[in-house]
Amino acid sequence: MDFSNNTPLSFPYDPHSFSKPAEARIKHVDWDLHVDFNQKKISGIGVYHLHTHKATEIVLDTHHLLIRQVWLEDPENEVNFRLSDKKPFLGQGLHVTFTPGTQKIRISFETTQSSAALQWLTPEQTAGKTQPFLFTQSQAILARTWLPCQDSPSVRFTYTARVQVPAHLLPLMSAQNPQEKEASGTYFFRMDQPIPSYLLSLAVGDLAFAPLADRCGVYAEPASLEAAAYEFADTERMLLAAEELYGPYQWDRYDLLVLPPSFPFGGMENPKLTFATPTIIAGDRSLTSLVAHELAHSWSGNLVTNATWNDFWLNEGFTVYFERRIMEALYGPEYAQMLHTLGYQDLQHTLEELSNTPQDTCLHLNLENRDPDEGLTEIAYEKGNLFLRHLESLVGRERFDQFVNTYFSTFQFKSMDTAGFELFLEKELVNGNQHLRDQINAEAWIHKPGIPAGVAHVKSSLFEKVAAERDKWEAGTPAQELSTQNWSTHEWLYFLSNLPQNFPLDKLKELDEAFGFTSSGNAEIQAEWLKIAIRHGYTEAFAALETFLVRVGRRKFLMPLYKALLQTPRGADLAREIYGKARPNYHAVATSSLDALLR
Repeated sequence: MDFSNNTPLSFPYDPHSFSKPAEARIKHVDWDLHVDFNQKKISGIGVYHLHTHKATEIVLDTHHLLIRQVWLEDPENEVNFRLSDKKPFLGQGLHVTFTPGTQKIRISFETTQSSAALQWLTPEQTAGKTQPFLFTQSQAILARTWLPCQDSPSVRFTYTARVQVPAHLLPLMSAQNPQEKEASGTYFFRMDQPIPSYLLSLAVGDLAFAPLADRCGVYAEPASLEAAAYEFADTERMLLAAEELYGPYQWDRYDLLVLPPSFPFGGMENPKLTFATPTIIAGDRSLTSLVAHELAHSWSGNLVTNATWNDFWLNEGFTVYFERRIMEALYGPEYAQMLHTLGYQDLQHTLEELSNTPQDTCLHLNLENRDPDEGLTEIAYEKGNLFLRHLESLVGRERFDQFVNTYFSTFQFKSMDTAGFELFLEKELVNGNQHLRDQINAEAWIHKPGIPAGVAHVKSSLFEKVAAERDKWEAGTPAQELSTQNWSTHEWLYFLSNLPQNFPLDKLKELDEAFGFTSSGNAEIQAEWLKIAIRHGYTEAFAALETFLVRVGRRKFLMPLYKALLQTPRGADLAREIYGKARPNYHAVATSSLDALLR
């Protein structure tokens, strides 16, 4: 399939990249990589195929990378290169000059101990406890820490990679992947669809594969594979539901990789190979809306990509909306209502947390001179979703689905900024209707803080039943007599997150004895309970709290738990004590936030 004509020739200003893609850009890369677990580094050579117009220079992004050599066209024509001054969290621009018409350059490079995308795990930090593990996290601007690239989401390119690893380990990438180990330890990868750099990924470990369907499968360490395959059994059904909604899946296969617990996110939508946290393996398939979310990114994000990180809501708002449409198709409207209600709760908490920086509650952000990770909040996810649901409520689901389908098909394999989306919204949905334009009120949703007045949020009939049981407990009904049979994870989360802010310790202990929250094997439920335990000084849960914080590296859980500790009289000392033990298990994405919080 040829996507060469789908790359835009105009690029919005990206404050988080040194590259100047309007002048010269990458269109394809052939990498040759060697993964060295002894020295904990990746070394390689990349052949970069360029689109240069009449340019005499190309600029790539690097950060904590060692650039060895640069050649033009062939290995004999070595040239000088220049690195710009270092900038905080952005790194340096790699400037390579050439004569007009140059079509490719070669770059030799090595990662360093400070390459923040990479996490090298010891055998003890894995499920199997016998082999080391490596994984990358490139989003938002960490791809430049393990490969020279034009690290802007507006720049898309295809790639191949020859990867050499220890013979007993299996490497995987965001590309066509092997399903079995090769005795030589040499693997060849190919990504024929153009992707932005933040979707580059590599994982290397003692991994095995289990098929889920013709197009879907799961990789995991052997010790975790059976449980993972059970948990993700509905993946093909999700894929079919997604295609029914918004058109053909464009990426050939959809596989999942279960990473060790230190992975800092719930999931990462690397094309063809979603990275997933083991904390969603609950044994009852109750947390697999995360799989639907990452699958939805195959359209919103991977297919149509936010042009800059100021436009992050275009990735995540569409994806949350799409995820819940998938879950509704599979499990019914009541299930989706629960997800919307919990999401709305999270949005309200985020609005409260950001009350001192109201501009950060706009959908379109201004992150210039800031780490783009600061924009990865529930505003992009849940306010973005709420805006799209607002549009649906005004024009009806059928018309809104036509709008979304046209959006994905028109801009597939392209990047979209907020201004472009507003033009598309005006052309395809408003179409000159002033009354509808006023009802939509896009300016308030996109460029103003908070949530516009008068927006109704969904109510969940299932949660109303949960609230009734909570009220009975507060009125004196023993916990063991509550009607909680067959509650899903979402019902338990609603119950816990809507308990009174303060109640006696004996009531807390009663709940724990009745429902086993402290020892729960469900990470979502346990994390919510541990926040309550911290707030009330329920010390019986503190050993489990330490175990959880040392074992789990998912930032969604870490930040609230450490913040909760810091808000208690003696919690700061305990937080720092636990963090001292846990920090080696965390990825740089997590430690960069936690170091600032706990310093």
